[in-house]
Amino acid sequence: MTATEQAGTSAPTPVLSLRGVSRSFGAARALLDIDLDVYAHEVVAVVGDTGAGKSTLVGVLSGAQQPDEGQVLVDGSPVALADPASARSLGIAAVFQDLALCANLDVVENLFLGQEVVRGSLLDEVAMEKQAWNLLGQLAARVPSVRIPVAGLSSAQRRAVAIARSLLGEPRVILLDEPTASLGLTQVAEFLTLVERLRARGHAVLITSHSLSDLQAVADRIVVLRLGRTNGEFRADHVTYEDLLAAVTGVAR
Repeated sequence: MTATEQAGTSAPTPVLSLRGVSRSFGAARALLDIDLDVYAHEVVAVVGDTGAGKSTLVGVLSGAQQPDEGQVLVDGSPVALADPASARSLGIAAVFQDLALCANLDVVENLFLGQEVVRGSLLDEVAMEKQAWNLLGQLAARVPSVRIPVAGLSSAQRRAVAIARSLLGEPRVILLDEPTASLGLTQVAEFLTLVERLRARGHAVLITSHSLSDLQAVADRIVVLRLGRTNGEFRADHVTYEDLLAAVTGVAR
């Protein structure tokens, strides 16, 4: 049961919300008057064609971009997300499509890059290695070793490392931008298991994708963006593929 369904007469406050958010790049409107809520223990999939505004939406929610109009709210209160660091301080972590991993560094080094654990004047390699296994274990992610260079991992394993890195600091909201891009069927299934783990741990999860079928099995709600506007919001267990396709393309059934 999703947070929305549990609401009843005492509706919970969304962890993260947008109200009337618009964002332009020159004369091009990437987002127009977007309202969106994400609750704890919930997976929201935002789907749309290329250019629909999905990555811009994640950019605004993560503090990487600022809206021209509208507000971002955390726990119902307006906040100013000046940059990703300010978003992290409010419990919002993002994993972008490029993953931002250093291929020549091992898993531990990638997880703790810029956030190294120090004991005295030395790096505490044992503590970081232990925490690395713990983070990956929380996601049921499998890697041959946390001391293997990321270049030696599969696409799905690299994505798991990037998601595990986002869990440092115990964020409340995880934003995943196009996470199934370039993944095969088996790797998509592994990724969906990671998402289910995040939801079970209480995180609010927002995933963007251009694929209509990948995320329906794991999402609680599906929001469709079309040309920067919201063009439908659906309960994932009630909507059909044909309804989603019609909303994405703008072609009435």
